[in-house]
Amino acid sequence: MLMALGMFIFETPTLAHDELQRKALWVHARSGRVGTRDATQYIGPGAETIALSGAVYTEIADGIVSIDILRAMADAGEAFPLLDGTGMIFGNFVIEGIDERHAFLMADGRARRIDFTIDLLRVDETAPANGDPA
Repeated sequence: MLMALGMFIFETPTLAHDELQRKALWVHARSGRVGTRDATQYIGPGAETIALSGAVYTEIADGIVSIDILRAMADAGEAFPLLDGTGMIFGNFVIEGIDERHAFLMADGRARRIDFTIDLLRVDETAPANGDPA
């Protein structure tokens, strides 16, 4: 297992990504000052995104089925825990986008290779509406 997003396992029989790109931001409020750089104040963590990209070959796995499963997960709008094969937990993520490219088409239009990128956005647990701690 390379990674798991909820119950979806990224591995050779499904979608084996060959690249993970992780980006994290931290938010600093700025206040302009005359004659010097802006004053800043640290607000907190900003957006954290992960992009998983790779290629799936139809001789090895049915990438369309796996991509369709991920599309259904994205349609649900739910957050899923993301962890890698070593057990490292990245947090809860929603699927923001799925990009796919079909290449080396056969006579019936099926692709021999599907390049894909899955864009994930980290989300935090929401606080209860009444303000009570969870």
